[in-house]
Amino acid sequence: MSILVEGQSVEAAAGAVISDVLQQALSGKKYKSLVAARAVCPDEQGGPRLMDLSAPVPGGCTELVPVPADSPEGLVILRHSTAHVMAAAVKKLFPAAKVTIGPAIDNGFYYDFSVEKPFSSDDFEAIEAEMRKIADARLPFTCRAVSKAEAVRLFRDMGEDFKVEIIEDIDADSVTLYTCGDFCDLCRGPHVPHTGFAHAAKLLSVAGAYWRGDEKNPMLSRLYGTAFADEKALKAYLQQLEEAKRRDHRKLGRELGFFTFHEDVAPGMVFWLPKGMLLRTILEDFWRREHLKRGYDMVQGPQLLRVETWQRSGHYDHYRQNMYFTQIEDDAYGIKPMNCISHMLIFKNELRSYRDMPQRYFELGVVHRHEKSGVLHGLLRVRQFTQDDAHILCTPEQLEGEILEVIHLIRDLMHLFAFQFKVAISTRPKDSIGTDEAWELATNALIQAVQKADMPYEINEGDGAFYGPKIDVRLLDCIGREWQCSTIQVDFTLPERFDLTYVGQDGERHRPVMVHRAIMGSLERFIGVLIEQYAGAMPTWLAPEQARILTVTGAGDEAAGRALAELKAAGIRATADLRNEKLGFKVREAQLAKIPYILVIGEKEAQAGGVNVRLRNGDNVGLKSVPEVAAMIRADGEEPFKRGGMRYSFA
Repeated sequence: MSILVEGQSVEAAAGAVISDVLQQALSGKKYKSLVAARAVCPDEQGGPRLMDLSAPVPGGCTELVPVPADSPEGLVILRHSTAHVMAAAVKKLFPAAKVTIGPAIDNGFYYDFSVEKPFSSDDFEAIEAEMRKIADARLPFTCRAVSKAEAVRLFRDMGEDFKVEIIEDIDADSVTLYTCGDFCDLCRGPHVPHTGFAHAAKLLSVAGAYWRGDEKNPMLSRLYGTAFADEKALKAYLQQLEEAKRRDHRKLGRELGFFTFHEDVAPGMVFWLPKGMLLRTILEDFWRREHLKRGYDMVQGPQLLRVETWQRSGHYDHYRQNMYFTQIEDDAYGIKPMNCISHMLIFKNELRSYRDMPQRYFELGVVHRHEKSGVLHGLLRVRQFTQDDAHILCTPEQLEGEILEVIHLIRDLMHLFAFQFKVAISTRPKDSIGTDEAWELATNALIQAVQKADMPYEINEGDGAFYGPKIDVRLLDCIGREWQCSTIQVDFTLPERFDLTYVGQDGERHRPVMVHRAIMGSLERFIGVLIEQYAGAMPTWLAPEQARILTVTGAGDEAAGRALAELKAAGIRATADLRNEKLGFKVREAQLAKIPYILVIGEKEAQAGGVNVRLRNGDNVGLKSVPEVAAMIRADGEEPFKRGGMRYSFA
């Protein structure tokens, strides 16, 4: 039979091994980098399937797509294989340990073990040394299919109770086992050809995890690690992790006095401190003005709505596990996890004409979502947050234009903060409401708008909201991490469920389309991302304290007071440090507080009626008058706004 490999036709005998076929078409270096292949079999359902290089070419295969170790698919396979290598090392060092599951995850892998004494970072050195031995041995990963009954007997004889439980729950007559050296594991595969591919690996952390995520089950010890195709990529990633630790918003937020948490009182809910609340208020005020400029109306809905309302919308059936509920007298209420219902009811408050369309409602709405304690993470994952939520109710003819306007707003925000971003269109999930026709119309509207905006995108199958498809925007920060940010969702279904109508040109009632959108998303998460993006040194326009005046001696207090009043009158957020401390100490404190402008007043500056200007990066600008400093700060604040369609309207 003839097999296509990267445009070349290769002749292969029946039962030929995949690696042999690939080797005929690829160079030695390229071939040696492969960890698997995708077999394209047109007559098979489910699309091309990933296969081990040691597997025979399946019948009906017309093409083999090579999967190198450094590709996204290849890294998933490599990391899963490295999890097996780690488990083999653990079993060698801790024979009594029982294995459970060890999947690849974003940027790494983990494996859960049942051990008498939980692992700690003190165990890493020994485990990594054993992993290197296994990698150096270049042990082949071999696969065999066995009956379910035989697999149960095998793992029961090994004392691996958790594996037995997994196998017994599998609805199949047979399962596949993978072996490398003495270690055998239940696995679907595929795996790398041999353990030598797992040489660039590192253990990262340890945590506790309940078996199958159920707190009624035993607590397991989870080892996290990562692996890359080569040492250079691993080193770069570890450096990125170190940089991420330096930028951790939880640490910086505490040091800068932005926010705090009281887990004993309100876990997963933020206590904003004065500086953080000022930063947030600056951001919110800017965002409100930006929306007013773009034709949005400000609205606000209640925190509680009757449960029947959430049942009508579909949230109760599809989202209630993420909601909080309460009882008032004899009525059950749901605390809102989103603002769409209130905005629909505001639309329905009066009869609308086609001349009134579109209606754009914007709300900085506080919402609550039931997040499990294990996933709470500073500002990035909380139970109470504020959403920059808006809902646009428009005619079908206006839909594409409204989506494009939201895309322009997203672009402007990304440019303002110098974020690169990626776009995905998420399609209909299995758990959804609405007709096939409505979903197709909505999905096509998103695709056409993104194409018209000339934005590269990928399709994220089955990850839409339960009521409609969506555009998801993931921003990339300065060290290459991705963060879920903006979303645009098109919804034909909820307007129908709430019987929303407008009067068309023909005098008849028509159904509007609703666009759900959030640009920053959660303000808490967005601020957390900004803190990490800037390592706490917020842009001058957003810094809660733009300037701090430092006196050298008490003789400068009067001049400092005059300078402070002048700066405040010019709209600059400034403070004065008049403490009887050494200047070097006060400068160091101001630098640690990430204040953009440090203004020193000594005897010379007081006599000249000016200040000596230092920047937080250490540069010394020299003697300037107070009006010059105010103009400098304002110009610095305006600079980021020159990149996009927004304007700086305050200092």
